[in-house]
Amino acid sequence: MDAAALRAQFPVLERLAFLNAGTDGPVAAAAVAAAREALDAQVADGRYGAHFEARFGLQGELRPMYARLLGADPAEGALTTSTSEGIAKVLAGLELGPGDEIVTSEHEHPGLLGPLIAARRRGVKITAVPLAQVADAVTPATTLVACSHVSWVTGELAPDLSGAGVPVVLDGAQGIGAIPVDVKRLGCAAYAASGQKWLCGADGTGALYVDPAFGERVQVIAPSYVSFEDARKGIMRADAGRYDAPSLSREAVAFSLAAARVLEEAGVDAVHERAATLAAELARRLAAAGRTVAPRDATTLVSWEDPDPEAARDRLQEAGVIVRNLPGTPYLRASVGAWNDESDLERLLSAAGS
Repeated sequence: MDAAALRAQFPVLERLAFLNAGTDGPVAAAAVAAAREALDAQVADGRYGAHFEARFGLQGELRPMYARLLGADPAEGALTTSTSEGIAKVLAGLELGPGDEIVTSEHEHPGLLGPLIAARRRGVKITAVPLAQVADAVTPATTLVACSHVSWVTGELAPDLSGAGVPVVLDGAQGIGAIPVDVKRLGCAAYAASGQKWLCGADGTGALYVDPAFGERVQVIAPSYVSFEDARKGIMRADAGRYDAPSLSREAVAFSLAAARVLEEAGVDAVHERAATLAAELARRLAAAGRTVAPRDATTLVSWEDPDPEAARDRLQEAGVIVRNLPGTPYLRASVGAWNDESDLERLLSAAGS
């Protein structure tokens, strides 16, 4: 991979050490150009037949792109607005209630916590344990496992859940685009992912994989125009497209498609390897400087303790280093991508006094 060429695709890196893709990835110039072209066409030509054909045509290109990154067939993937939407559709669609149990981890993102809270209100028992212990917490009473593939707090990986014996729903917000993902190898029943984070796509885009057999159990709670093969006859789509977001804008899909192509052209495997290598180097150097680094695996997130994470975040921002603090924890978190380089790490370490 030509790392310098990839870095040049993201103008923000000329000014900032941008280490925040775990929230929103850097914006590629090619993505902005694609979105602008889509908007210009709407200004010039209006929004009627050709516009809608263009919208659905772009979605027809984005779906297999995301499916490849998940190791899935395009028919097994839905286009959503976020990881949160995907998880909510699956958990609500299962219509669980009293007598059901979901095993999860203790430090989940609100995108999963919300659907879990809704499930608890319906009488579902929620059992939360440390992420590393999720597989061991499954009992004959367990209905489902729902947890992060990669912890948004520490960068730890979920344990092997392929033999859990119950359906597994993974929050892949910090997975897709950051590390290799193969939903078949993971053995998950569903995998929800974000478009705006490690895939550097538009806000309001995402993907959802649903295993076809599992999908027979997941009702479409709020069917929309795109859910149907024939709405007048009430015939639902047979593929996972029935879970698609009701409406994704033409410009957002064009943006996300162009961004994904930038990463694909750089070589997805190389992107994953470079990001993980840089993150490991940052973790090593922070630890060597006396910082307490959170337990992590070979992922792209590095979290470390600070006496006042919010103030430290602001000081780093003033120095041109973009990281985030994690509310309710002692951590600052850097999200290291293949577009970063050693100068970004040096800038962070210097500004942090490490």
